[in-house]
Amino acid sequence: MLPNTGKLAGCTLFITGASRGIGKAIALKAAKDGANIVIAAKTTQAHPKLPGTIYTAAEEIEAAGGKALPCVVDVRDEQQISDAVEKAVQKFGGIDVLVNNASAISLTNTLETPTKRVDLMMSVNTRGTYLTSKACIPYLKKSKIAHILNLSPPLNLNPIWFKQHCAYTIAKYGMSMCVLGMAEEFKGEIAVNALWPKTAIHTAAMDMLGGSGVESQCRKADIIADAAYSIFSKPKSSNLASDTSQLCDPGQVT
Repeated sequence: MLPNTGKLAGCTLFITGASRGIGKAIALKAAKDGANIVIAAKTTQAHPKLPGTIYTAAEEIEAAGGKALPCVVDVRDEQQISDAVEKAVQKFGGIDVLVNNASAISLTNTLETPTKRVDLMMSVNTRGTYLTSKACIPYLKKSKIAHILNLSPPLNLNPIWFKQHCAYTIAKYGMSMCVLGMAEEFKGEIAVNALWPKTAIHTAAMDMLGGSGVESQCRKADIIADAAYSIFSKPKSSNLASDTSQLCDPGQVT
């Protein structure tokens, strides 16, 4: 992991899905600067196959040097998002960075993807990102840093990215389209970017998807945290991508 610069000291990051994996890695990286982290995630009790809760993440964040506010948030629920944003503002005085990391995945083809799973991916990935951004934007506009970062892929219309998992790609591209639209809408006020790795990243969810030995084929989540930290260190006037051909490319991790 690259060294911190202290640039996020005292800043407040609202991170969805921060109880484990990439979201928690980004939180811990910022916590080492002394940042405030709002852990907006669903898990309050340990999952048998997915370790970590909002409370264990809070303990790790505070041990790393940050301040933590664990909030029970299902991003499908607009009221839970609003309540968490309000708690964050009350506790820390504002919001400087939003990380839309929460996501649902099913790498299944059209006939093998149940409607319930389609609805989950659309509701969490696209709709959840949109609603969380909408709730945080009024406070981000008051920040000197003001970043939104979505963990979503480049908008590439090559059919290969749709062929085997059409519903998932549509749902993730919805997050990327939020970047494209909001980057232009809030240009100069909020830096809105996306970050997506070119290689697999090892998380507990990847263990479930890939099975035994998948770790040897993956990079660590720390590399995403380093890339996110680098983006947050740039001024809010700098959207790294401004059109569909470039979206995500400058922030991709190799």
